[in-house]
Amino acid sequence: MKVLVAGANGHTGRLLIQYLKEDGHEPYGLIRKEDQKAIIENLGGTPVLADLTKDVGYAVKGMDAVMFAAGSGSRTGPEQTEAVDRDGAINLAKATENLGIKKFVMLSGMAAGEPERGPEELKHYLEMKGEADEFLKNTELDYTIVRPGGLTHEDGTSKIKVGQSLERGTIPRADVAKTMIAVLQEPNDYHKTFEMISGDTQIEDALRTLS
Repeated sequence: MKVLVAGANGHTGRLLIQYLKEDGHEPYGLIRKEDQKAIIENLGGTPVLADLTKDVGYAVKGMDAVMFAAGSGSRTGPEQTEAVDRDGAINLAKATENLGIKKFVMLSGMAAGEPERGPEELKHYLEMKGEADEFLKNTELDYTIVRPGGLTHEDGTSKIKVGQSLERGTIPRADVAKTMIAVLQEPNDYHKTFEMISGDTQIEDALRTLS
């Protein structure tokens, strides 16, 4: 599959490019800066210059699937969080739907839309993530919304725990990236929203438990 990854220069985005290539897909990395091209190419992807807050139709055209892994980072100001985490995600979803591309995988966050469940400093971030998720749910896209707990840089184990609402926990970015790729070609995972943390169940087996 030709897969566009928004936020390809981020920590999780780079892993998505790498793992998509290793799995035989054709990854395209959406980046904002010219000097980021070499990073994407070295990971096996094709760089695509675009700004999520502007027209991204040309970047999406011809893709089989789109992944949103961009993020302003919780330490940026509220305006940037709104521009990227909410409006950028919505803009990308709109472009994907308008072009008739069906599969869209959203990297969200645990407690998105329910900021009272998360840390106080993440309240605005979770609200914006939640609004983007709600928009996606109301499209015609075959979406999957992945809401991980705290992201770490530890080595992945490919063992996770999934559910509609989980206790707070952490998970390696590597396992999040592998899970996002796993849902791409599994119709049972379409139109699903789930939280995930590290666990004892292999990714594919854990995903089969989603109702």
